[in-house]
Amino acid sequence: MVINFNKSSCVRIGPRFNVRCVSIISLNGDVISWMTETRYLGIYMVSAKVFKCSLHYAECAFHRAVNAIFGKVGCTSSEEVITMLSRKPVN
Repeated sequence: MVINFNKSSCVRIGPRFNVRCVSIISLNGDVISWMTETRYLGIYMVSAKVFKCSLHYAECAFHRAVNAIFGKVGCTSSEEVITMLSRKPVN
């Protein structure tokens, strides 16, 4: 299996999550870095005592989308229209 070391990272989860770890080095000298947060399939996993995901980036994307809608609609629409356009869809 070929590993892309530029896109790979390690995150430690468990009671000793904050203990410093030794770097993982491949046979040809490439290093996999240890991170406090990593992204996998669009989900940001955080190094912690228990499994945690960060919603910070999702919240930023949501607010960016609402601001884009508000920028296009501006003050010409009513509050109800702006609220309906910025609501999260219900599945």
